[in-house]
Amino acid sequence: MFLVIALIAFAVLVYGPALWAKWVLKRYSRPRQDFPGNGGDFARHLLRKAGVEGVLVELTDQGDHYDPQAKAVRLSEANLHGHSLTAITVAAHEVGHAIQDHTAYAPLRLRGQLVLIAQRFERLGSVVFLVLPVVGAVTRSPTLGALMFGLGLLSMAAIVVVHLVTLPVELDASFRRALPMMREGGYVDERDARAARRILRACALTYVAASLSSLFNVWRWFTRWRR
Repeated sequence: MFLVIALIAFAVLVYGPALWAKWVLKRYSRPRQDFPGNGGDFARHLLRKAGVEGVLVELTDQGDHYDPQAKAVRLSEANLHGHSLTAITVAAHEVGHAIQDHTAYAPLRLRGQLVLIAQRFERLGSVVFLVLPVVGAVTRSPTLGALMFGLGLLSMAAIVVVHLVTLPVELDASFRRALPMMREGGYVDERDARAARRILRACALTYVAASLSSLFNVWRWFTRWRR
């Protein structure tokens, strides 16, 4: 019974925020006639106002994000061309990342470095988990098996660290940069500012869910190793 309750609680923690975020984004995705431009227009305007030059605003099918290597704010079709509160809020959030990059915000640089490291560890972990059963069957060496298992576990732990560093970076882009720009510039009234905060909070919760999921995976493999 306890195990069932724990699994339900875990499912709520991991999938609940993502589902809620999807609902919030959809709720505020209705076109607004009072917005003079779309999300892409708003992103370009904020970049100019912040004095950030050389950053492109592009269409992507890989999810809204800022690419520090290409110096590009990339928005989905709905948010690049949409005239909704969701569109301009997401655009402002990604511009927040561009401003972080422009001002050499240290946590963003750290996240970029950790992502590269985590990607290498992830590839290593994939290889380790692929060959681990073969090596164990051939060598029958518990020491070698434990070493390879430890390397695989380390690769998963690296992903957890990336998620933990990502969350404060996302919160900074949302609540210290995007939301103040929208309010102080008079782009949204108080009611829309509250809704924009809800949108930004919902998006941040998806990173919390990702962190919990990664931690659960590490714990699950660690308990297997302890057996």
